[in-house]
Amino acid sequence: MLTGTQRLRFESQLDALLHQDPHNGADGNYLVRSLYFDTPGNRDFQEKADGVELRKKLRLRIYSTEAATVLLEMKQKQGNNQFKRSLLMKREDAEQLAEGNFAPLLDYKEDFAAECYALINRDLYLPGTIVEYQRKAYVLPENDIRITLDSQIRAAECCGSLFFERSPGLYPVMDPWKTILEVKYNHFLLSYVRDIIRSCNQSELSLSKYCMARKLTLTLN
Repeated sequence: MLTGTQRLRFESQLDALLHQDPHNGADGNYLVRSLYFDTPGNRDFQEKADGVELRKKLRLRIYSTEAATVLLEMKQKQGNNQFKRSLLMKREDAEQLAEGNFAPLLDYKEDFAAECYALINRDLYLPGTIVEYQRKAYVLPENDIRITLDSQIRAAECCGSLFFERSPGLYPVMDPWKTILEVKYNHFLLSYVRDIIRSCNQSELSLSKYCMARKLTLTLN
């Protein structure tokens, strides 16, 4: 977690040494909005909160309210190992999923679509929490290094649509001036990038934007 001052110093170092993600917009950020599904007893949320070794999250994700396609993603994690699979869906089909109608998954030939349909019907998954934030990303081709800065995190219970322009139902999840820093890479992190990360003088924490958001929405309800 970075303060506003720490972020400014950190960004200046990244600007000098890494490439900005081409998706960064004119203001240096881009929208990330996700709709998370969960069981009636919030099993996936509870397993994450309890630190269960083997767990998963199922979500729809967009990067623009004008997007013609949507990603259905399943993130599975066991300890430090993480595996993510995705299905590219038509906008209108994703809207049906957001309203609790999962039949459009049957129209996709990918095995992952059939797996999601079976899981959703077996465990009675329902649309749960919408989480959105502004992201700035930096990349390096070596070892697929990717550093993201996520801020202005807001959340609400699912309102039936994933593509709304503005919604008064979104509540701040944390201090809007603070930023969540995430670093992803394959094999190993280059030494000069590791030195930049260490300069933040921040302890490594396991933070889940979904868990923070879900705690908020459960409290509000």
